[in-house]
Amino acid sequence: MGAEITFRSKVDTWLGVTLIASAAISLAAAVFVLTQGMPGSIWIAGILAATGAILPLWILADTKYVIGEQVLSIRSGPFRWRIPLREIRSIEPTRNPLSSPALSLDWLRIDYGRNRSCMVSPLDRQAFITEIQRRISAAT
Repeated sequence: MGAEITFRSKVDTWLGVTLIASAAISLAAAVFVLTQGMPGSIWIAGILAATGAILPLWILADTKYVIGEQVLSIRSGPFRWRIPLREIRSIEPTRNPLSSPALSLDWLRIDYGRNRSCMVSPLDRQAFITEIQRRISAAT
């Protein structure tokens, strides 16, 4: 059938800027806390840097969708989803404002399993849909 194919997430400019600004502000806050010399400041600074800077940058740098032989693997920073291709019932464009592993509001809603769904934002939407459909058809 073929090797894994990776699709990067489309990134809306405003969201990329927001994530980078959030990281910069968190790092500045961590440095400020460290310079105050308070007891436990190293722990507070570490938590600020990890959650406010590292997490958003990790999500920005590592949100992707990998279509394998039998599974769609979704990665968004430390978060992971695995959707068996045979369970995918539909893929439709949506503008649903719910949270999702996507860096753009130009989402595709994937309905799968028993009343489950996930929204993704592949840069090349049509190629993503075509590849999933091709692999589902080849497996049946």
